[in-house]
Amino acid sequence: MKAAILAIGTELLIGQTIDTNSAWIGEHVTALGLTITQTLAIADDKPVMIDAIKSLSKDVDYLFITGGLGPTKDDITKDALAEVLGVEMKFDQSTNDRIVSYFVERNLQISELHKAQCYFPIGIQLLENTMGTAPGMLMQHQNCQIISMPGVPYEMKEIMKGKVLPLIESNHKRQPYYQKTIHTAGIPESSVADLIEATLDNLPESIDIAYLPSLGTVKVRVSAIGQESELQVKNVVDLLVDKLQPYVYGYDGLEIQEAVQQLMIDRGLTLATAESCTGGYISHLITSISGSSGHYNGGIVAYANEVKINQLNVNPNTITQYGAVSEEVVKEMVIGCIDSLRSDIAIAVSGIAGPTGGTELKPVGTIWICVGNKERQFTRKFGLTKNRIINIRYSSRAALILLRKFLLDQ
Repeated sequence: MKAAILAIGTELLIGQTIDTNSAWIGEHVTALGLTITQTLAIADDKPVMIDAIKSLSKDVDYLFITGGLGPTKDDITKDALAEVLGVEMKFDQSTNDRIVSYFVERNLQISELHKAQCYFPIGIQLLENTMGTAPGMLMQHQNCQIISMPGVPYEMKEIMKGKVLPLIESNHKRQPYYQKTIHTAGIPESSVADLIEATLDNLPESIDIAYLPSLGTVKVRVSAIGQESELQVKNVVDLLVDKLQPYVYGYDGLEIQEAVQQLMIDRGLTLATAESCTGGYISHLITSISGSSGHYNGGIVAYANEVKINQLNVNPNTITQYGAVSEEVVKEMVIGCIDSLRSDIAIAVSGIAGPTGGTELKPVGTIWICVGNKERQFTRKFGLTKNRIINIRYSSRAALILLRKFLLDQ
């Protein structure tokens, strides 16, 4: 079974919004055995929409559409679909009643524009949206099932999970599909490939391997289709993990901060953070995981030197002699953080995130990270990019990876 994804919205083309919907849909329908043949993003332009819908739906069994179902004038997906289907639009009273109830319960003003959301192409099946006002739509065009959903990610996901994925699973007799993703940290993609290359040369043809590098981590996805797919994948994963230790920290949806949290809890240790250039992003990653209060005491954003001195007890002479971005300073930040926040272990980071502030000796992207306790510290220097956001995110993940290494080496 083949499928295509059509993302509607001018904001996707001009970089104002990143299309995460297509990636999510692709991942989840592939797991049900569908093959995505094409993903297309287009502007809020009715003729362009009509051409795209007609073209994509000719060659696939399913067409997933996101965007253009809201109450404003640029939300014209329903009009385009009605023209493709060759039908008129009809007012749906039940949708109107639900929207009115939605606004009354929240004490919000109802606009006449919301009434426009209650007109739909004749003959379509509405898909309830429990997270917003615009329902999804299911329709048949020639041999293609067309599913149209809001562009708001959490609304789209709710409709997909509640209505669409169960429908596909019940209608589509598929070959069993199984995948597992190995997460590694602290090793580049090329080194991952070197470690497992010989093993890959001897795998069955039914096994598919994909490398998915990210900031400081590399994922290896193993997948297969067929009656023996689950057993085959699990056997291959075992072989690869054996070659990739000790860099493997988890599987599938596990994040590095979750892996570190479990290590901290298992060892009965507490953690604190002292952040300069990352501005609290490490703390954000840690506390984004439920249960982080079981090991994380808190953090100090020591952006100014005065805060490093007064809150973390960094010696002013150390800053004068070595500079705030130095191995010596992050080591003192760790000790001071442990004392201030009464933790067993601390992470400290100081650097030049950019795009300004660099020097010839310490260019933009120079980052020092230290992880340790009072007796022992791990430090590492990074030479990163000139992009501020990338430097902050990479440094934060690198700090957690270094923490994992520290815990495993204890």
